[in-house]
Amino acid sequence: MKFDIITIFPNFFESFKSEALIARAQAKKLISIKTHNLRSYADDERGTIDGRPYGGGAGMVFLFEPIRQAISKITRLRQGFGGRRKTKIIVFNPKGKKFNQAMARKWAKLDQLVMICGRYEGIDERVMTELADEEISIGDYVLFGGEVPAMVVMEAVTRLIPGAVAKEESTRNESFSEGLNLEHPQYTRPELITLKNKKLRVPKVLLSGDHKKIAEWRKKNSWIKQVK
Repeated sequence: MKFDIITIFPNFFESFKSEALIARAQAKKLISIKTHNLRSYADDERGTIDGRPYGGGAGMVFLFEPIRQAISKITRLRQGFGGRRKTKIIVFNPKGKKFNQAMARKWAKLDQLVMICGRYEGIDERVMTELADEEISIGDYVLFGGEVPAMVVMEAVTRLIPGAVAKEESTRNESFSEGLNLEHPQYTRPELITLKNKKLRVPKVLLSGDHKKIAEWRKKNSWIKQVK
């Protein structure tokens, strides 16, 4: 999987790229992450990538042309050997489709995911209608820009790529997998914790070694059962 990020703050991603399982997935060549500074695609020496909105209003709006130029270069190799590369171009927008686990699972099968990170007051609407395949939101709130959502998407997608997580069973039987919202309480050592004269014990069934009873307990105590 090749992640290409169009942003005016490429340095935001340096720490993200170099830590933990994301760094390991890159080392194993399961993924590659490349940032593209949008200012590099401006058509003037000042690196202008935004303009005032038509109709008035506060703030600035990202121009169409620098983004078009960036996408054109990034997707130049969209035609892969033996057929078309499986590429998706997304733009982050609060009004977009809500990102979820089903999307992450589907996108993990792509060859390339291009992410456009907006800033300021937004992006020229023609980017959404003519260049992007989908508009995506990660929640019902507004952020400064699309860089954090891009990291969310990369982490969610990467961990579903075979080999990225050591125990793939953990990615199959967890919250939101296969369209379900299932998650059970988790415990680890010690078996007994004393807190303010209160004894907090691990449920006995989890110590029993009886896998059938443990599975039944987990199903009964799953998160979806609790919220109904």
